[in-house]
Amino acid sequence: MTANPSHSRALRLPRDFAFIAVGLDALLFVINMAVLLLPSTPQAGQMRHAYAIPGVWIMLLAGIAMSWVLVAALSWSHARNALERQGVAHVALAGDARLRFGGVWVLAMVLNYYVLTPLFYEAQVLFMPGGQFAEVFGSSLRFSMGVAMVLQSLIQLTVIVLGLWLAARIALMKSRTASAHAEQLTPAEVPGGASPRRAVAMVAAAVFAGLQLWSGLAVARWAPPASDVGASTLLLTWVLPALVTFALAFWGGWLGTRPGLSIVRPFRAVASAVSAFLLVQAGCIVIAIAWLFLAAKASFSFYNGGVISFVLALVLLYMVLTVLLVRVTTRRLYRRYL
Repeated sequence: MTANPSHSRALRLPRDFAFIAVGLDALLFVINMAVLLLPSTPQAGQMRHAYAIPGVWIMLLAGIAMSWVLVAALSWSHARNALERQGVAHVALAGDARLRFGGVWVLAMVLNYYVLTPLFYEAQVLFMPGGQFAEVFGSSLRFSMGVAMVLQSLIQLTVIVLGLWLAARIALMKSRTASAHAEQLTPAEVPGGASPRRAVAMVAAAVFAGLQLWSGLAVARWAPPASDVGASTLLLTWVLPALVTFALAFWGGWLGTRPGLSIVRPFRAVASAVSAFLLVQAGCIVIAIAWLFLAAKASFSFYNGGVISFVLALVLLYMVLTVLLVRVTTRRLYRRYL
């Protein structure tokens, strides 16, 4: 029996949404950097000199990697969720879904790159030496700059999430209209494609690792760029923890090999990763504060290797909590499907 071409095209929608979103983001990033760095002007020369510092370009690439991981995971999730909730036949009715999705996503990125980013830069200038608020904050200037950076990261993360949601919603408008006329929709098993269990673990791990990288970048912006640290050291500092976290979250999000899970319900995996991430951060902060309090009460000295032991213990705790909490939240959210 010959497969319906429109159905086959609909089944490729999750992968296509992910490729379209990341590809357009990459294209706009390249254009933006070319406009910024290529002109033969003094300003472009200063920017090239600044971006030559390893601490600057490595953090830039880390931020882009974080964005692309989250964008790919969320884009894939939106399309897969539509296939499971509305059915392949209804999603196939939205023949121009890819064009709609790409158009709305480009508008969201233009808003982020060319409207929000310049506004944030102007706001940061107000806190710099000589700025309007520099004298107001005085010695707490770095704190105020750090808060502004964190707020910028939060808002830009929100733009990514809402932009993808709006793009997917407009792209799949026709399929939802068709679904509204159906008497009853039941969760549909999507033929072919990724294994549901592997897809759940991949989405959870990607979101968790992306959030960790995002939080690391937000915290790192409190400090000035490191100009005396080698590029290989910085790359190792940013890349290795992200890869280890991805592997640990994937392990925690793996739902086993028993039969029974036929659908992905990707936003349950997203919710699991976000919940686990917040719980891990809260748990580590509480335990670290309690440890420091007990150490101070016992007059414990952090010298002679005490700091190294404390950091290593905290890293091991973070790794263990990542696996345990991702596993707990994932199994709790998918309990009805197992």
